[in-house]
Amino acid sequence: MDSNDVRRQWAERSGEYSPEYYAHYGPDETSEEIRRILDRSIDRSAPVLELGCSSGRHLSHLHESGFDNLAGIEVNDDAFKVMEDSYPDLADAGEFYHDAIENVVDQFDTDRFRAVYSVETLQHLHPDVEWVYGEIARITDELLVTVENEGDRSDEDVNYVNDEFPLYYRDWNTVFTERGFVEVDANADRRDTVRTFRTEPT
Repeated sequence: MDSNDVRRQWAERSGEYSPEYYAHYGPDETSEEIRRILDRSIDRSAPVLELGCSSGRHLSHLHESGFDNLAGIEVNDDAFKVMEDSYPDLADAGEFYHDAIENVVDQFDTDRFRAVYSVETLQHLHPDVEWVYGEIARITDELLVTVENEGDRSDEDVNYVNDEFPLYYRDWNTVFTERGFVEVDANADRRDTVRTFRTEPT
């Protein structure tokens, strides 16, 4: 399986883990944790980008909490129709890109977003497109949050979820500290590890 296969799987995803699936469950404890992290660090008018926003449940929670400069990237073909039905205020207010992350991030200006975050998205990027991490670092002005399944030290580097799509285990501390960030917080008390990074002052 190469990066094109991975993109195709997510672009056509329906049923479990699809935009409809996540919209059905709505904002959750991860949505609230992201809001708390952002609230401690940036004002609510600052530009925020979600990588892999699906139908927008986390962004909708931010929007309802007063964040008003929101953007998202999502490859799934149905995501934005589901967003219009489930979170119409967000759909009207946000700036959205229907494409793969690796096809979008290099188009943004340096330091374009005050905060960038991902929730169980970067873990699905194929090793062929690992160059995208440098682009994520480049477009992040201040705060980066990763909520990803990092596995454990005994795991293989990749696991196939339901024998279908790959989940690539990575050490996100290493990935982003090597790209100029400082990790300021980490919480590994559940399946996903939540890491908060800040850009190093220059």
